[in-house]
Amino acid sequence: MSFNTISVIGLGYIGLPTAAMFASRKKKVIGVDVNQHAVDTINRGEIHIVEPELDLIVHSAVTEGYLKAVTSPEPADAFLIAVPTPFKNNDSTIPEPDLSYIKKASEAIAPLLKKGDLVILESTSPVGATEQMAEWLAAARLDLSFPQVAGEEADVNVAHCPERVLPGHVVRELVENDRVIGGMTAKCSMRAVELYKIFVEGECVVANARTAEMAKLTENSCRDVQIAFANELSIICDKLDINVWELISLANRHPRINILQPGPGVGGHCIAVDPWFIVSKTPDEAQIIHTARKVNDAKPGWVINKVKLAIADFLQANPTKTAKDVTIACYGLAFKPDIDDLRESPALNIAKQIAELHSGAVIAVEPNISELPGNVSALKLSEFDVAKKTADIHLMLVDHKEFKDQKMKNKYLIDTKGIWC
Repeated sequence: MSFNTISVIGLGYIGLPTAAMFASRKKKVIGVDVNQHAVDTINRGEIHIVEPELDLIVHSAVTEGYLKAVTSPEPADAFLIAVPTPFKNNDSTIPEPDLSYIKKASEAIAPLLKKGDLVILESTSPVGATEQMAEWLAAARLDLSFPQVAGEEADVNVAHCPERVLPGHVVRELVENDRVIGGMTAKCSMRAVELYKIFVEGECVVANARTAEMAKLTENSCRDVQIAFANELSIICDKLDINVWELISLANRHPRINILQPGPGVGGHCIAVDPWFIVSKTPDEAQIIHTARKVNDAKPGWVINKVKLAIADFLQANPTKTAKDVTIACYGLAFKPDIDDLRESPALNIAKQIAELHSGAVIAVEPNISELPGNVSALKLSEFDVAKKTADIHLMLVDHKEFKDQKMKNKYLIDTKGIWC
């Protein structure tokens, strides 16, 4: 059964590139998003995010009539759900996943489903989310059968296929990377493979839905544990007066050692989030994963404390000045280098907290954005040359390419990325 029309629910950093790739293969694609600005931007043939090469693909797809964006779902043969999976706002020590966006997306497409349709959950989710989505769909459409009851004979096929791409390289990796396809039945997997093979050149590896969900969580939890080791090492080295960057470089000369680089914490919509999905399901068993999360979540506080010490040192050396006279410059706000994505960014949170705590000026240099989010009004954007000249304390948070070519020699420099040390 062919897929003549494909609907992608959620046109963010994953949904829009995915929709564009299907459209680039001359498939009719309907992108759905509740953000009217995003919808209007896409329908002009433009993009509302920063991702290399994506603008040209979207412009071509819209111009040729293969891609359109809407705010409410329309009938299709395949529906891909790529909406956020944040945490619930509660005081629990272990964050609880919030599946409400998936539920809303399921309820929105349910009235449009027909026999033979395929629904794929792409959102990174806790184990069991795909089955839960199928239950929501079944509850809304009693006239159709679903895999959890009808198995291979289901009217609607359901699968999970997590994205596995690196921001800044999404267009290439969507095509080249292997995909894990987790159908609720063998037929569900087969149809999902058929869909992705429209543009995926990598191998589509079949598993069941739960294993596919866990695969993505495992990949990011592994990275989180490795980063936690590097971050913990940086704190130890600071206490022992050892250059952690030199130490890691020496250790990595061993043929079987590959220590990652430390930083101000861990951010983004994956590595800082996904391990909690495992911990929330198995809190007694996920000991190392839980510890890594606590180490990485504590690193921003350590960085802020280093800034406080630098302020104290500066005032001691300049007794005629007060804290109000001290200007702090933060370099980088995105969650990783060379992108505009501020989601779960430790750099942004550090800069925001410093701006709220410090009585003097706090400026930020972020070459990938033109304006700050509304909730960081105490922070002001600045150009690099201005920050370098006017700031008293310099805090390197994100090693953007624009910063690597610069030189910064200052007594009051806190370099969390090791590019100016």
